[in-house]
Amino acid sequence: MQVSTTNDVKIYNLSAGKSLPEWLTERKKRQLVKDDIDVRKRIELIQDFEMPAISDRVKVSRDGQYVLATGIYKPRLRCYDLHNLGLKFERCLDSEVVNFEVLSEDYNKVVFLHCDRYVEFHSQSGRYYRLRIPVFGRDMAYHHGTADMYFVGSSSQVYRLNLEQGRFLNSYSTNSPSLNCVSIMPSHSLVLTGSVDGQVEAWDPRQRERVGVLDCAMQCVTGGGEMTSVPQVTCLAASDGLNMAVGTSTGQVLLYDLRSSKPILTKDHMYGLPIKKVVYTEGGEQPMVLSMDSQVVRVWDRENGKPYTSIESTAEFNDLVLYPKSGLMFLANEQPRMQVFYVPSLGPAPRWASFLDSLTEELEESRTATVYDDYKFVTLADLQELGLDHLVGSPLLRAHLHGYFMDIRLYRKASSAKPANTLENMKKDMIKKQIEAQREGRVKIETKVPKVNKDLFIKLKVDEEEKKKKKKGAGDLLVDNRFGALFTDDRFEVDKEDETYRLINPVVSKLDKDKKKEFERKYGIKESDDEDHNSGDSDIPMDDSEENDASSDDDQDWTKELKKEHRNIQSEKVVEKKLNKIHKQEQKLKKISELSKKVKHTFSEVKAGEEFKNVSEKKFKAKKSKLSLEERLEDHDGAGDIVKTDTGHVMTFAPEKSRQSIKKEQEEKEHREERRQVRRSAKTLKKDKLPPRFWMGKRVR
Repeated sequence: MQVSTTNDVKIYNLSAGKSLPEWLTERKKRQLVKDDIDVRKRIELIQDFEMPAISDRVKVSRDGQYVLATGIYKPRLRCYDLHNLGLKFERCLDSEVVNFEVLSEDYNKVVFLHCDRYVEFHSQSGRYYRLRIPVFGRDMAYHHGTADMYFVGSSSQVYRLNLEQGRFLNSYSTNSPSLNCVSIMPSHSLVLTGSVDGQVEAWDPRQRERVGVLDCAMQCVTGGGEMTSVPQVTCLAASDGLNMAVGTSTGQVLLYDLRSSKPILTKDHMYGLPIKKVVYTEGGEQPMVLSMDSQVVRVWDRENGKPYTSIESTAEFNDLVLYPKSGLMFLANEQPRMQVFYVPSLGPAPRWASFLDSLTEELEESRTATVYDDYKFVTLADLQELGLDHLVGSPLLRAHLHGYFMDIRLYRKASSAKPANTLENMKKDMIKKQIEAQREGRVKIETKVPKVNKDLFIKLKVDEEEKKKKKKGAGDLLVDNRFGALFTDDRFEVDKEDETYRLINPVVSKLDKDKKKEFERKYGIKESDDEDHNSGDSDIPMDDSEENDASSDDDQDWTKELKKEHRNIQSEKVVEKKLNKIHKQEQKLKKISELSKKVKHTFSEVKAGEEFKNVSEKKFKAKKSKLSLEERLEDHDGAGDIVKTDTGHVMTFAPEKSRQSIKKEQEEKEHREERRQVRRSAKTLKKDKLPPRFWMGKRVR
């Protein structure tokens, strides 16, 4: 479903989306719905609401239960049941339909006006009767009170056919050379006809006389525009007993009151195309008028002519019908699928499509800030928060309104790299600060041991007290302000997961247990069990005195630990290398599978008596014959690699062979030499000479 906004009015296109061909199997359709998101998201209000080529006319039955439409090719009628939201029946006709009327409340009785002067009456079972009118018809209308059919066409006569008596009545003779349209006003049954010379004539069926004439052509030329021909009356519409609308061939709609010869309001479509249909809305907060030409359907205020909204066409419009007392409309157009639009502000959805109201409400509630699927709209503050404000002015950001559009992939990558400053994270930070503020008031054991580089601090402290430093002034680090951040800033903390530290760690000196216990008793600290593993590890080498006191057993212990740590690091590298290799293989297979999906295979038929030949080989041979010598050398495997320089010179060299290929060639060479030595020569063998034979004086052997 496609949603558009024109003049702040929501218009829902219920026929937008991809259509599935009829010849597809149900399994294939289900697969397409599963794979294609456009097919999955479409809304098919009425199933198979389309024609093979184009649709000409569409009407709704008087009981509001059926929609009937005509189209080509072949000429046909399709009837749709709105309660079941599907096709009820389809009936093919002999020729194209100019117009049709539904005589009964439902679809049982329909009359068709064909382009070949024939008029057909159809019942529920099929065609009931067929007759012919004297001229090519252009429009027709049916009066339910008198059962009269009125036909107009390429003549000045209005032909009347009484369906109760089954015969033609005396026709009305107008002053115009030909007529384009006919309409009947529902209140007092006046018959209105529109002519090619821009006049509207009103006939009273009770007196069978003309009761009034309106010159609409003169009202169209008063605007000062240049006219190349006389404006014709192309359509008529009546709302009640006094008001009617006239559509002209110059794209103007005139609203008349029957008591006045001048129009109340004139609306110009500004396209210069003939008006095909005018419809008055029923109900609603304010009365509206819908006028349609081949390019646009305009909705405007009936009182002042102020534009309300409009619907642009993707194909030329042919007919329009508004479902009674609702905002749902059906349009026949020059494409297979008939258009269905829903404007909630014109009226509610019909009872058989009540789910449209809830659906549109959900769409209104689930509106997102993103305008495009592949791009994200961000402001300058958002860019500064993401740390991407330096990209302003680059092709990665496109300025729009008060911000920028950026690729959604870049936005997601930047968002994942930086922790999101969400409301939940802000709440957690505030709770953490409040807990820390409450802890300050508690009784706590004061300790001078820092949290950063704790092992280094302990080692330096012990060395300072015992005055056994490896380097002169090593203990000054604890009192020197220049190195104060070494024990307070997390950025200077020793990374114990680093490979270099892990290899040096077994060699680094350790605190004696007695010194460690004495230090813990003095400074009031106790390390956890998790830290005991590395609590004795120091960040500087041993003193010379401690190294001399170490026993040979200790030397063997740290040597074993060093070898063990080295093996662990090597095994981790091997595992990481294998994982990277597997990941690259998966990416390669994924690319190959994507490329294979895009390949389209073609099939060619082999005629009888012909031998099958590979098409690719034939093309390759034909193409190879046209190649130059340089290009042939490039394709030749044994020619080696060809390098072109800037000066135009071409250098050919053979690439270095691998050890396996060299070994294989050597083995093959030795095998051939061995076979050559084993082979026995046939030179020693002699063949006995046979005596010659003669026949008719000539030697034959």
